[in-house]
Amino acid sequence: MLGVLIRFQFGTDFNADKLRAIAEKARSSFEGMPGLISKAFTIDAERRAAVNFYVWESEQKARAFFTDTMLEQITGIYGVKPALEFVEIAQRVENA
Repeated sequence: MLGVLIRFQFGTDFNADKLRAIAEKARSSFEGMPGLISKAFTIDAERRAAVNFYVWESEQKARAFFTDTMLEQITGIYGVKPALEFVEIAQRVENA
C-alpha cells in the first residue's frame, strides 16, 4: 500500500468554505475508483492549508493517477500548485 499526501498551501486567499465545496463536488468522482482504497479531504485553518490523503493499493496505481496533466487540473481547481509526498504504509487500521 502507498499513501499520498497532496498539500495545498494558501496565503491570505485561504477559504475553508471553498475547500469544503471542492471536496463535496469531487467526492463522488473518487467513489469506486480502481486501485484507490480511500481518500480524505482535510482542512487546516490554522496553517491555511488543505491536505488530501490517498491510500492506494500500489505505487503503480498512485503514480499513474498523479500525471502532470492531473496536477495541472488540480492546481486549477484549488488555485495553488500542490506539493506531493509519497509514503509507504506499514500498517493500516480500519474500524468502520
